[in-house]
Amino acid sequence: MKATLFDYGAGNLFSLVRALEVVGVAPTIEADPLACAKTNDLLVLPGVGAFGHAAARLAPARVALARQLAEGRPCLGICVGMQLLFEASEEGEGAGLGVIPGAVTRLRTPRCPHIGWSKVGEEDFYFAHSFACRPVDSSVVRASTTFDDERFASIVRWRRTVGVQFHPEKSSKAGLALLGTLVREVTS
Repeated sequence: MKATLFDYGAGNLFSLVRALEVVGVAPTIEADPLACAKTNDLLVLPGVGAFGHAAARLAPARVALARQLAEGRPCLGICVGMQLLFEASEEGEGAGLGVIPGAVTRLRTPRCPHIGWSKVGEEDFYFAHSFACRPVDSSVVRASTTFDDERFASIVRWRRTVGVQFHPEKSSKAGLALLGTLVREVTS
């Protein structure tokens, strides 16, 4: 299976590329958002960086990509990539893809950012974020996580688009297993 991984210029993509390869995906890294919109491969929005910067880089293809996702193109958003699935963020200027109605707000916890291992269901996954997605429609939430008494969506799913707030590529065996499951779900 092929994937186009959007490189918006933040962070090291090596661990995500390696994790995708382990679960049977052949990723191509693409820095041009318009080129990302010219393929029907699985779209992967990676998880390192700030919303405003990522939204600005995505802007030239925002409408085309949102239309593709609405038409059924499979997509996986990780951390900031999940946040880009929403309309806007308190973290920065710019619009997300808006395929999931709602906003991204700062965590209202005594300790912020949330960095470390937390439960998603029965497993622990690695989180590194200061902002969380707040969908308007709770039916898109597949799993939630609680950190310092604040509950937030940790997995969302809309049609063939899934987003995870944590980093499966940095979450050991459980992360790789879930990554494989999610890729199979959205591409089948």
